[in-house]
Amino acid sequence: MKAVDISGIKSLLNQPKNIVIVPHKNPDGDAIGSCLGLYHLLLQLNHHVTIIAPNDYPHFLKWMPANEKILIYETDSKKCEAIIQKAELIFTLDFNALFRTGEMETPLKEAKAIKIMIDHHQQPDDYAKYVYSDVMMSSTAEMVYHFISKLSLNNLITPHIGTCLYAGIMTDTGSFRFPNTNSTTHRIIADLIDKGANNSAIHHNIYDTNSYQRTQLLGRALNNLHVLPELKTAYIVLSQNDLNEFNFKKGDTEGFVNYGLSIEGIVFAAIFIESMQDEIIKISFRSKGSFDVNEFSRAHFGGGGHINAAGGKSELSLSQTVEKFISILPQHKSTLTK
Repeated sequence: MKAVDISGIKSLLNQPKNIVIVPHKNPDGDAIGSCLGLYHLLLQLNHHVTIIAPNDYPHFLKWMPANEKILIYETDSKKCEAIIQKAELIFTLDFNALFRTGEMETPLKEAKAIKIMIDHHQQPDDYAKYVYSDVMMSSTAEMVYHFISKLSLNNLITPHIGTCLYAGIMTDTGSFRFPNTNSTTHRIIADLIDKGANNSAIHHNIYDTNSYQRTQLLGRALNNLHVLPELKTAYIVLSQNDLNEFNFKKGDTEGFVNYGLSIEGIVFAAIFIESMQDEIIKISFRSKGSFDVNEFSRAHFGGGGHINAAGGKSELSLSQTVEKFISILPQHKSTLTK
């Protein structure tokens, strides 16, 4: 982010304003953690701040400080639209294209507020006046930390801010094991701990609160795990019946795709989840090394993300989607097996 942009944002934040912070649809730990971290900072600067999430998110993210203040557009669109219309500043966090907010796209496009983007995904759209985009960053939560530093406001990082940013960084780095984790990330984490983030409690709240039914669903997912050793690929299939049998809740399949990637010799993993409500097959892709799942998803399944982590969707049936996936793989054999 250029010095002139930082100067402009500092000027905007000098006087109290109506500010809205928005994560992407189906927000994950990084989206919620970065939004709440920024929320707590802006409150200290005497702004009136509202976080509006496009839709609900998993229970294991709802323990973070001030989570109860987050409004859900899907359940109260009129109230949320009124707040968006009155906003003077809108921060969009952890996404770089307004369609990623689902039904919020139109009110956000029509908003007169100045928009500020903070995001680490590839190929950002041109909708924000101020753009902080860096695909090399581990997470948007790490970028919010750097953003606070650029504003020379590190002294305002409280235990609440530290907790939220730690949670965001931890979830988007797979507990600091993904390739996007570097020494700077660890130094930031150390500083957040020094500022009051309780790393053990954060990890417990996110990873150690599984329901019995989610654990059973994981068992079904592992039973539905298929391996294509000649293509170094593994994939999991979950039907709507599978989800219904174990009383599926939003977020229950979080991290399941990584079990395929954990198998020795596998460099590409996918999970296909049937959603009758949305009439689509939801897909998550993960990879190791240089195989680019962002490009794979963009080319074949209308999605995108990062080099080693991306999402997609299919309007075909579950079986047809899997058949399409398997039929495409030989095109990438040289990259997968080199």
